Amino acid sequence: MSSSAAPSTERASNRNADPAATACFSVSGAPSPGLLPRILELFAKRGLVPQEVHGRVADGRLAVEIRAGGMEEREAAYIGRCLRQIYLVERVLVSGGEARDGA
Repeated sequence: MSSSAAPSTERASNRNADPAATACFSVSGAPSPGLLPRILELFAKRGLVPQEVHGRVADGRLAVEIRAGGMEEREAAYIGRCLRQIYLVERVLVSGGEARDGA
């Protein structure tokens, strides 16, 4: 089993994206035990480890905020489209994916 983990790590280290490029995702959906793992799976399948993940249940909805670095705008938009197709997801907002220059 350890041999299957190596390619994932290798893919993550070979990414060409600007490390300063950061994407933020805001996902809202019905509170379900399987929703958070489904959301995070989209990042794991691409060898990405989000820099921050915050989840909470409020007003009968599960709200998840994710910040991921080293992600280009095109990839962030694609993940956003995939998130919208997950069962029980009701709303997805995506921002970033471009490099931040501090200004």
